[in-house]
Amino acid sequence: MQEKPDNCTIVIFGAHSDLAARKLFPSFYELALWGHLPDEYRILGVGRAALSHKEFRSLVREKMVAVLPDLLRDEAAYARFSARLFYVGVDFAEREEYHALQKAIMSGEADSATCRNILFYLATPPVLAPIIVRNLQYVRLGEKDVSLPGWRKIIVEKPYGRNLQTARELNTVIGEVFHEERIFRIDHYLGKETVQNIMVFRFSNGIFEPLWNRHYIANVSITIAEKFGIRDRGSFYEGAGLLRDIMQNHALQLLASVAMEPPVDFSAESVRDEKAKLLRSIRPFTPEHAAQSIVLGQYDGYRSEKNVAPDSTVETFAAIKFFVDNWRWKDVPFFVKAGKNLAETVTEIVITFKCPPQNYFGPAESCSYTANQVILRIQPEETIALKFGAKRPGEAVITDPVFMKFDYKTSFDEVGATPYHRLLLDAMAGEQMNFIRQDSVEYSWAIIDSIREAVGTQPPESYSLFSWGPESVQGIYS
Repeated sequence: MQEKPDNCTIVIFGAHSDLAARKLFPSFYELALWGHLPDEYRILGVGRAALSHKEFRSLVREKMVAVLPDLLRDEAAYARFSARLFYVGVDFAEREEYHALQKAIMSGEADSATCRNILFYLATPPVLAPIIVRNLQYVRLGEKDVSLPGWRKIIVEKPYGRNLQTARELNTVIGEVFHEERIFRIDHYLGKETVQNIMVFRFSNGIFEPLWNRHYIANVSITIAEKFGIRDRGSFYEGAGLLRDIMQNHALQLLASVAMEPPVDFSAESVRDEKAKLLRSIRPFTPEHAAQSIVLGQYDGYRSEKNVAPDSTVETFAAIKFFVDNWRWKDVPFFVKAGKNLAETVTEIVITFKCPPQNYFGPAESCSYTANQVILRIQPEETIALKFGAKRPGEAVITDPVFMKFDYKTSFDEVGATPYHRLLLDAMAGEQMNFIRQDSVEYSWAIIDSIREAVGTQPPESYSLFSWGPESVQGIYS
């Protein structure tokens, strides 16, 4: 963890949201327990309901007990944290009500750093982001308003728009009120320990980096699977779908991390430069090649979920074959699969190496059974495994696959911070490494838009619960 950030006020729009209850308030409380928050801080919840500070504190406590009851064993510690919680009721679309927010933020000592330094967190539906930002500008709380001392930063939750056009519009609106270095587009996957370790694994180990190219790697497979459905997110999913929810951000960011070129240094801008270049190099999709490259699916029973249209054509599964048209990866397929209600919950990256020129220990086709692989497991386990062939004991020369595995839990005594712990502190400190830059957002949307255009109006294929998606998926792996 870095040094304590500056004293500040943290303003959470959408203080009643599921995200705030499950992730934000528990994370801030744990950071306070560990001594990582500033010496002086306030957390100001903003929502449409009319609540007193006392009522808001009771509501936060109720939600935190339901999510993480063990957090509240130390009543004195929680009382100290709760005393830092405040609330203001605002209709997000009514700009005149933001005067009450401005007054609440600036209450207290005029020269207090908790008034000068402000971190805004938009834990709201994406459609509200430009409205909130414009209204912050109206009451002179924007970062580009030089009348206020100190800093103002903003964290924006995904998805950043619905397509390339709306993403550009959103970037324009936020960019008029906040400088790019003060905008933090959050993707919690980038805060995961195992995702951050991808670059370390690649660029600090001499035995892998020379092989990390089209000459030695046959394909790369990325899987983001969940063994549950949309739960109570019917309204969100009807407006988003899996391509916007998972593929545009999590999946493409994992692809960029594993395939990017070495940065000139390990600064935030250098790393994000290489990720942007990689995303820009992904081959666009065309209708002529859609059938061989794209499979969209919808799990059986999705249309019966709460707040889902009975004739919905929203996808809950996608399997896509990407190609990166650059010197390192030309013609190497990147298979990316993500979905709901699949056979298991797992996120992993599998790098499969090419077979030897000759296979002395079995038929040529058996190489696929023992092919060398590096398996980066992101969740639920946090492991890195190396798969290679070894002789089975006995008289006959039979090759079997074996694994060498590294496990974070057994290899290190330290307990790593959760993604939200890390990313919240990074934003307060102004560290941009693990946040997505404007150009990467737009390159990602250009890719998703080309997928949508290639598929056209073709509805998603149905697939059975707890399977690995539609039967046609195997066709894109050929």
